[in-house]
Amino acid sequence: MAQQSSSSSSSSVMMVELDDGFLLDGSESGWVEARIHCDHLASLSSDLLHIPTPDTPCHRCQHPNENWLCLCCKDVLCSRFVNKHMLEHYQHTNHNLALSYSDLSVWCFSCDAYLDAQVMQPLRAAYETAYILKFGSAPPFRAIEPVQTEGTEANASTGN
Repeated sequence: MAQQSSSSSSSSVMMVELDDGFLLDGSESGWVEARIHCDHLASLSSDLLHIPTPDTPCHRCQHPNENWLCLCCKDVLCSRFVNKHMLEHYQHTNHNLALSYSDLSVWCFSCDAYLDAQVMQPLRAAYETAYILKFGSAPPFRAIEPVQTEGTEANASTGN
């Protein structure tokens, strides 16, 4: 069963511990800020332009929904909310990067965080290809502010 606990800081951040021991954090509204840096991108497949289609079922249980694409080996497996096959894949192979075919988000299991695939150049090919396969057209362009990495906190917001 999931357990919730509030952060001790003055901001209203909620930590949720899932049954499998993983923690999810974000504001009470459900918004989670995607990271724009990850030390695990070297494990990406060298060919992310040729990926399985978003309607590909889980390769282990054939479940048709809530599936993720391993960005290291291009295997398609179901989410922790179905039969946890992608999570098990990470635990057995240490393939830590995956793209959700539900919402096209990218998750790094090692960082325990979402990654901004539109900002991080190595992830853009997978994101754009998955978007085209899912919706039949190229993704819309997003206005991105320059990212500062030295001496300041990195920020890739759209100014909203």
